[in-house]
Amino acid sequence: MSISSPTDAAADAAALLAAGRRVIAAEAAALAALADSLGAPFAQAARAMLAARGRVIVSGMGKSGHVARKVAATLASTGTPAQFVHPAEASHGDLGMITAADVALVLSNSGETPELADLVAHTRRHAIPLIGVASRPGSTLLRQADIAIVLPAVEEACGTGVVPTTSTTMTLALGDALAVAIMEARRFTPEDFRAFHPGGKLGARLASVADLMHPVAEIAVVAPETPMAEVLLAMGAKGFGVAAVCEGDGRLAGIVTDGDLRRHMAGLFEHVARDVMTAAPRTIAPGALAAAALAEMEARTITALLVVEPGGSRNLVGLIHVHDCLRAGVA
Repeated sequence: MSISSPTDAAADAAALLAAGRRVIAAEAAALAALADSLGAPFAQAARAMLAARGRVIVSGMGKSGHVARKVAATLASTGTPAQFVHPAEASHGDLGMITAADVALVLSNSGETPELADLVAHTRRHAIPLIGVASRPGSTLLRQADIAIVLPAVEEACGTGVVPTTSTTMTLALGDALAVAIMEARRFTPEDFRAFHPGGKLGARLASVADLMHPVAEIAVVAPETPMAEVLLAMGAKGFGVAAVCEGDGRLAGIVTDGDLRRHMAGLFEHVARDVMTAAPRTIAPGALAAAALAEMEARTITALLVVEPGGSRNLVGLIHVHDCLRAGVA
């Protein structure tokens, strides 16, 4: 078999652009059809996965296998224990990975993929709930499945009907839909997601103030009646350019910043911290996202925020600096 070199006409930019738009439009229409087709089996599948005492075992062959790997990864990162099992490897010992506590989610466009036979038989033999996803209602997979999800009958976007394009897009979107529906049912929070995904840009975006802040011991803290000469020494020793002014019970009364010093330059050393401080300064709770702290600092053109306990006590617990956020990759 030989593959011809592209002709000038085939490589024409307008023709390539038209093909790209045609494919995307076809797949978008298929996704709309998929959304309209969802019904009771989708809810049943989500409930079965939620009820699993073990893991969701996701499997598929070929392009469906690539999609299955992604679906398993998405489920696992959103709070649903999941694992991809290759159907061919399952026939050579990996069936032992699938237990009676699990739920199987098996993907196959035709529903007749021969490599899936042993895995499907294993679920039937051990009464393991089987969710089948295919485009043919009468296929072997969907007839064997406890829960059958039928993909809409739409043409592949390749134009020849043989290259998995629209079908894999629909299957991938269906996997995302199941993962998000289950995630919402679990009340899975961004903080929960970060626990499973601490690295990379997503982990940085979901870092909390408590993850990055400096504790009270590392920042300048003075009493309201502290002479300004001592306040300056405390600010210089800690290096953040601010001093938190706290009452004896730890409650935050104000903050002394470089701006406050400039405004009171005349006779500065005749004053105490209470005279110079900005009362009731902007603060943030330790549980807030560091991204929210960075946004607050950028909006107010400040370099640090004091961190206080939530609930109105205003007890000081730390400080977060703009450089802490930038070093951590928060943006």
